[in-house]
Amino acid sequence: MRVSTFDQNENRQLEGVQIDRVFLDKASGKDVNRPQLELMLGFVREGDTIVCHSMDRLGRNLDDLRRMVLGLTARGVHVRFVKESLIFTGEDSPMANLLLSVMGAFAQFERELIRERQREGIELAKKAGAYRGRKHSLTMDRAAELRLRLSEGESKSSLAREFGVDRTTVYRYAKNTTGGRA
Repeated sequence: MRVSTFDQNENRQLEGVQIDRVFLDKASGKDVNRPQLELMLGFVREGDTIVCHSMDRLGRNLDDLRRMVLGLTARGVHVRFVKESLIFTGEDSPMANLLLSVMGAFAQFERELIRERQREGIELAKKAGAYRGRKHSLTMDRAAELRLRLSEGESKSSLAREFGVDRTTVYRYAKNTTGGRA
């Protein structure tokens, strides 16, 4: 299962579907760099079936989606999409492969439309003076402390945990050495 943000509810996705184990990511489907997806891909074995509410829950990038489904079925893992009523087994028909490509393309198209609407909304808000950008992760004092401790050689991972941010944020603060916030 996947939802895009922490405040979204995933319960509707596999309601009434019999499953043995759930892997839930609360992240964008733009790519495959999702912790629970990676865990699931490492967990499944030949003869298992992965059940997804819909293709866009597995991924919104057509190339990634096709690569995952084809790679899993080559390993003997079946992939079932409930909403689309499709099951991929590795012995798929040309029609099933066409549907995977078309439905995956629609998922990617939808993601691109969302991003375009978001950009347009931000531009309008900026023109109206209502958009200030994203809130900084750390205060200026905390950012200065983080940079100091990075310069002393402390681990980025441990600092990320301690400061309550992800490693990407730590790297961004490390790159921005001008003293301002990242």
